Amino acid sequence: MEFIAQSFDVFRKGGFAMYLILFCSLAVIGIAWERFAYYREIKANKDQFIDQVTPLIKRNDWEAALFVCNQTGGIVADVTARGIRYFEEGVEIYATVLEGEIAIAIERLSENLNHLSSIVTVAPLLGLLGTVLGMISSFSVMNIKNGQPLAITGGVGEALVATASGLCVAILSMAVYSYFTHKLDRIITELDQIRVLLIAQIKQVKTHG
Repeated sequence: MEFIAQSFDVFRKGGFAMYLILFCSLAVIGIAWERFAYYREIKANKDQFIDQVTPLIKRNDWEAALFVCNQTGGIVADVTARGIRYFEEGVEIYATVLEGEIAIAIERLSENLNHLSSIVTVAPLLGLLGTVLGMISSFSVMNIKNGQPLAITGGVGEALVATASGLCVAILSMAVYSYFTHKLDRIITELDQIRVLLIAQIKQVKTHG
């Protein structure tokens, strides 16, 4: 209880900017939890999918490939299934349509990650704002007239709490952003694998009639 009380006291001393920094930290936690659950579901669905579907596509077993896609589920399998259906429907601008599907999938995968990038920039600025406001208050004319130099230096120390808090939130946000960006890059690579595989195989099918 004492630790909680001390933490609340330090938070209060950080000034108004601390509430904005707290909002940023809650946003980071919320985005991290949502993206973690989303990517965990994708990982569970896509394990071994590329290895299973590649030989089926290479031997033009489209029905079996669609079955694997439907059984697997997840964003990579969904894009693969759409690509196969577009081919079966005879879509003329096939490559363009498939790339459009992949672009939409990537947009869903990167949802909310831009917010983390913004928090990385904004949180330290909010901390700096809190510190500046605290220092202005500490160096007020009132304190100087009352002959309270300790109040000035103490106020500066309290004001620095906002900067430290802003930096901590920015570091947390950057770590979460880097983690999910790495996962996103791996899934994009798999989507590119599927795109190249489908386009190459479909060109071969058309070439040989």
